[in-house]
Amino acid sequence: MKQLAARDLQAHCAATPSLLLDVREDWEVETAAIRLAGVPAKHIPLSRIPERLGELDPAQPVVCICHHGVRSRQVVAFLERHGYESVYNLAGGIDAWSTQVDRTVPRY
Repeated sequence: MKQLAARDLQAHCAATPSLLLDVREDWEVETAAIRLAGVPAKHIPLSRIPERLGELDPAQPVVCICHHGVRSRQVVAFLERHGYESVYNLAGGIDAWSTQVDRTVPRY
């Protein structure tokens, strides 16, 4: 499984145009979100991934995001099993982003 450090996310997305797939619950996304200019983001809660798989393009690189990187790891594994080759887990999740990259993003 490919892991991506929070401090490397922006450079990765600049070099490899990727979709940020946020798999947290609605209330979590309302509390804190990663916003990168020019980088598309999609919110699909973990429990809805199987039924909404058709909304994702297997040819587009995807970076999966959750709170600490646990749920997003599950989604990366699921996508890999379904033929996605360029899928990354944001190690440490949005919490790592908040503490290492952008302290304006609330922690919860």
